[in-house]
Amino acid sequence: MDGILPLWKPKGYTSHDCVSKARGMLRTRKVGHTGTLDPDVEGVLPLCIGKATKIVPFLTDTEKVYEATVTLGSSTDTEDASGETVEEKPVSEDLDLQRVEEVLSDFEGEITQIPPMYSAVKVNGKKLYEYAREGLEVERPERIVTIKSIELMSDHVKREGEAASFAIRVVCSKGTYIRTLCVDIGKALGYPAHMSHLIRTKTGDITRKDCYTLEEVQKAADDNEQPSLLLPLARGLNHMVTWEVEEKFVEWIKHGRVLQQPEDIQEDVFVVEYEGTVLAIYQKHPAKPGQIKPVRVFQS
Repeated sequence: MDGILPLWKPKGYTSHDCVSKARGMLRTRKVGHTGTLDPDVEGVLPLCIGKATKIVPFLTDTEKVYEATVTLGSSTDTEDASGETVEEKPVSEDLDLQRVEEVLSDFEGEITQIPPMYSAVKVNGKKLYEYAREGLEVERPERIVTIKSIELMSDHVKREGEAASFAIRVVCSKGTYIRTLCVDIGKALGYPAHMSHLIRTKTGDITRKDCYTLEEVQKAADDNEQPSLLLPLARGLNHMVTWEVEEKFVEWIKHGRVLQQPEDIQEDVFVVEYEGTVLAIYQKHPAKPGQIKPVRVFQS
């Protein structure tokens, strides 16, 4: 069984929990996820099955789309609603939507983020959340991420007592912490803030409408119809340039041969297909100019 299971991860499960459940329901050990979602977050979590596990790093590297709620007036140690409050400041003013939109526009493009202490980023071989649970704070490496677009979804700023909130939609690169983005937006508006809600609506070319719930996957498994849920491997590679080859190349590619670089392909890494079937992922040869070599081969 090979392909991509477009799972809608429910709240209360870790991404690894979903992988474990999928292994049982699909009756295979070869399952890999394509980008961690926190337990409190629901959303698109493509699972790569069988040969599709070879594309995990390529699908993980795609753009993601999130819908989040920024709550102003308090910040937490986890940067989301699950944490302990560390700072408070009443939102006494009526925030103008135009001002919020102007602040949001400042975050488009490349930005620098410092990962939250409650995250799986490793420092000196240890995950940051492990330091945090011990009450320790360590220096965290900055990272550059790209916010392709960020837009206000709310038609007004919602007031609840001394807090205020609004919803945003973010299209961003791999590695972006939406929690941190919400905190930084709050700082730019002059208030402590945290992310109070988050869903992921898209990973690469896979959207919410493509997804199945764990209950739907279980029903398909009970009816022995698991393969019908899987998307073809190509759906996880739609963001990459494709070289469509002639039949004479097929056997060479299946055996991982080094080939001459096609004239119309300039990208360093690209997909190779024959009649719509993904054969391999190739890259420019690092030691042989004008030639290409396989990174992954899917047909043998």
